[in-house]
Amino acid sequence: MALSKLERRARIKRRIRKIVSGTPTKPRLSVYRSNKEIYAQIVDDVNGVTLASVSSRDKDIKANSKSEAAAAVGKSIAEKATKAGLETIAFDRNGYLYHGRVKVLAEAAREAGLKF
Repeated sequence: MALSKLERRARIKRRIRKIVSGTPTKPRLSVYRSNKEIYAQIVDDVNGVTLASVSSRDKDIKANSKSEAAAAVGKSIAEKATKAGLETIAFDRNGYLYHGRVKVLAEAAREAGLKF
């Protein structure tokens, strides 16, 4: 029985979320990728609070391509995290393959100072 793309991603997402959870000292960096945009948020799952969020739709994010937008979002979320006093996070790729825009975002966040 073949799974649809959404069912497959949901299954992978559940498998990842069993392991990856955000705490106040090591929150979770969750990535959501739509066809046009990319979103990232840092979440403390224990208290159920979003500590920081950035989107490629934000006015300060300027990019010509989707990959450039992902890199800008990664850099911006890392800067917000360091302002909030966070340096280590757990990366949640949200069921997406660590490839393409998700990988670009993660590498840009690492270059900007986040550790994961």
